[in-house]
Amino acid sequence: MEKYWKICVDSFTGYWNYLFNEVSQPGIHNYFYWLLGLSVLVWILELALPWRKNQKAIRKDFWQDGFYMFFNFFLFSLIGFNAVSNIAVEAFSDFLGLFGITNLVAIEIQSWPAWSKLLTLFIIADFIQWNTHRLLHAVPFLWEFHKVHHSVKEMGFAAHLRYHWMENIVYKTIQYLPLAMIGFGIQDFFVVHIFTVAIGHLNHANVGWDYGPLKYIFNNPKMHIWHHAKEMPSTHPMGINFGISLSIWDYLFKTAYIPHSGKNIELGYDDDSTMPESFLGQIIRPFKAIFSK
Repeated sequence: MEKYWKICVDSFTGYWNYLFNEVSQPGIHNYFYWLLGLSVLVWILELALPWRKNQKAIRKDFWQDGFYMFFNFFLFSLIGFNAVSNIAVEAFSDFLGLFGITNLVAIEIQSWPAWSKLLTLFIIADFIQWNTHRLLHAVPFLWEFHKVHHSVKEMGFAAHLRYHWMENIVYKTIQYLPLAMIGFGIQDFFVVHIFTVAIGHLNHANVGWDYGPLKYIFNNPKMHIWHHAKEMPSTHPMGINFGISLSIWDYLFKTAYIPHSGKNIELGYDDDSTMPESFLGQIIRPFKAIFSK
């Protein structure tokens, strides 16, 4: 028990030191400033090349979505997620140790060329996330949390990271075991994550791009806006276009749907008027909805 308490204390202090260094010491490997820089860059693209020209530069919920972005990526870990995650990983490792398993890595790829490691990580992680995203729509209690993301009424880059903190737990829990069994390094995760954040920002941005022939490989703004459409097609009532970074999964598994440009379609879901406007209200609402049933 003492070991787990030490992990808890070290996690809080370690993450605080990490976050302080992120903010106070800009650098090429500094995730905080990568996120800030990507956000500003995509926002500039929105302002310079707007798809919906009547949409304001400071669109509806712009600042709240910006807060979601930094809460989900930084503050949530600071207030406990990092500590809980580290304890859970250590407890799982101790459990495996009871059966003589001391190393989860089943595929050693450190000797592979850098490009092949990054490509493999990108594809595997994206496929796991695509399936997890489908679960968020298909499982009723998970959908209550995912509604926060779908309560966006005007699309913009910051809507990318407007989501309930419970999604952090769902995604990371499902990803942990398959990715842990492959010998990826922390630097590999950093590079791939920055790339996926850039794609995600663009998918939600007010730009009318589909990347031409690459639209069948990469998710894009003209495809993703249909994922946020208030009215779903009768053939896919629980959702369409689930791609995170790659659109290819939707084309392969027949969940792709782009009937027309989607430029001015209504966004949301059937009972989105019940979603509170405040951050705290949106965080509490899913729990109220689940326990009231």
